[in-house]
Amino acid sequence: MVSVQERKEQASYAIDRGISHRRACTLLSIGRTSLYYSPKMPAKDAPVMEAMKSLSRTYPRFGSRRIRVFLERDGINIGKERCSRLWAKAGLQVPKKRRRRRTVGTLRPISPIARNFVWSYDFVYDACANGQKLKCLTIIDEYTRECLAIDVNGTIRSARVIDVLSRLIREHGAPRYLRSDNGPEFVSKALLEWAVKESLQLALIQPGKPWQNGTNESFNGKFRDECLSMEWFRNRMEAKVVIEDWRVHYNQVRPHSSLNYQTPYEFKRTLGNCLTTGAIFSR
Repeated sequence: MVSVQERKEQASYAIDRGISHRRACTLLSIGRTSLYYSPKMPAKDAPVMEAMKSLSRTYPRFGSRRIRVFLERDGINIGKERCSRLWAKAGLQVPKKRRRRRTVGTLRPISPIARNFVWSYDFVYDACANGQKLKCLTIIDEYTRECLAIDVNGTIRSARVIDVLSRLIREHGAPRYLRSDNGPEFVSKALLEWAVKESLQLALIQPGKPWQNGTNESFNGKFRDECLSMEWFRNRMEAKVVIEDWRVHYNQVRPHSSLNYQTPYEFKRTLGNCLTTGAIFSR
């Protein structure tokens, strides 16, 4: 069924071609007075849509739900349905990624139950315009979703992984578990000996089952989608600066859907320091 607005446009077109008002309205089943009514919603929606477009230019990979959080921060309070409607009307939808089907696997072992209970880490690869390779070590707290570090270099071996983890432990305290795949940097003798020395337990995922490290895999997807794919790094030094800026933005500004659209820092502040942490502070 054609909408009322479209029928009004068709009636106006027919009237311009010589058909009387009464005849055009009868044929298209609309009231004659509606032809002279000017809708008020477009004028009311215009500033909201302009704010949406401005935010979309700043965050081109965000959808309407996350943009709605930014609108509320700017003092524009609108409902979910209206926000979704205006977002679609403005043509700002983000193309959905096609998900590959996979068989139902086992649940990931050792689910996080507190802050500093499980840290997960993995590598993401990219390259600069000058040909320099980028190897990024991403480390996150699975409970708070906070990105603890993104170490960027050309090559990262187990010794550098240990250095980064040691620095984070001094800053945040030691986690109960470290989750990773079975990459050579994560199962090396040096790292295993260091983990035993620090009383850390390794939660290695099963080969061929990356969803067991799903929290970090999800983060890496956002990291690539919102940072690596959006930026053009001229060299490795520029990449380090831009990636660190994005990490700070991810922790302090970007709302997270799994945290009820709080940022990781906001969620972390609500936890306190006593009953919600699984940290083992190093001696």
